[in-house]
Amino acid sequence: MIQRRLEDKVRDRLRNNPAVALMGPRQVGKTTLAFNISEGISSVYLDLENRTDLRKVQDIEAFHRENSDKLIILDEVQRLPEVFAPIRGLIDSERRKNNRTGHFLFLGSASIDLLQQSSESLAGRISYIELFPVDALEYLHNPQELDKLNELWVRGGFPESLLAKNNETSLQWRRDFIKTYLERDIPQLGPRVPAERLERLWVMLAHSQGTNINASKLATALEVSSVSVGRYIDLLVDLLLVRKLSPYTANIKKRLVKSPRLYVRDSGITHALLNIGSYNDLLGHPVVGKSWEGFVIENIVALLPQRAECFYYRTAGGAEIDLLIDFGGSPRAFWAIEIKRSAAANLSKGFHEACGDVNPTQKFVIHAGADSFPTSEEIRVIGLYDFLKLLQLRE
Repeated sequence: MIQRRLEDKVRDRLRNNPAVALMGPRQVGKTTLAFNISEGISSVYLDLENRTDLRKVQDIEAFHRENSDKLIILDEVQRLPEVFAPIRGLIDSERRKNNRTGHFLFLGSASIDLLQQSSESLAGRISYIELFPVDALEYLHNPQELDKLNELWVRGGFPESLLAKNNETSLQWRRDFIKTYLERDIPQLGPRVPAERLERLWVMLAHSQGTNINASKLATALEVSSVSVGRYIDLLVDLLLVRKLSPYTANIKKRLVKSPRLYVRDSGITHALLNIGSYNDLLGHPVVGKSWEGFVIENIVALLPQRAECFYYRTAGGAEIDLLIDFGGSPRAFWAIEIKRSAAANLSKGFHEACGDVNPTQKFVIHAGADSFPTSEEIRVIGLYDFLKLLQLRE
């Protein structure tokens, strides 16, 4: 169901834009989605990691002349960012002739070059869509399937990992995924970062999931400068592997914690970095609470309406909200979310104090079970699946 809706979304963007960029980490399903979209229409697919295909687009104008009536799909487009400049002229020429849309579908495994190069060259001509790993609403059929929810949490949302025949095979796939990024993909993108050092940082971020950046502490552990640590983290963010969650600071007259919070985006990758192979292993690990928090946040972000923004909130005095969603528009919709594993967990005084600071329109506690019920404090306790269904209604 979710996959069909996403395919429809991409098709709609292609009908209304000359170019569409579908971004997401490797192995998340971009190519499969592109093939599904191209069924029944005239299209040509090129993988820019293939030398023969790469040569075909060295002269993109000539290739386009031969295929001007087709949707041209360029996979791993971050390998050839200079292709965007001539594509701008091709799009403008086609606009003058017949105003046709849907010329190009770009697939990219990193936002670093795709965003910088295409935004400079194709402003007003391109629409971006991010493809996320499988979420709970896609994997579960109802809120009672808690075993499947836990399986998704442990293995993460990459299809090959999630659908592996057992936990050992799933964990090995994720270890190979990490190794491929460190030894092949990152060097191909240009940054000269020692693979061993970047892996150590990635593991440290997994251990400190959901905490605020302390660049000097990380720098000391890695024996590099704080500037280098910031550059390494930005690289992992640009590769769509780590999320920076910004603090909410609007119109708050209190001392606030203002550094971003960091999350390794896929829970399965978090667990592979920490050598957590099963649900029982996870329950006995100190990261379990923060792992659940990051898992919930990624599921939510995957289904947010386009205009919505996410933040966390924390004051120097300890008032805190795990996640704030500002949906924008009018009337105002501003949701405060506390993330707990147990529906019976007590809410801290800090959450109530923080809600008094930011004045949300709705308050939720998202837990790892299936129950949903209101409390006397106008807070709705809700399972992740039901919350995502509620979120889906806002699209």
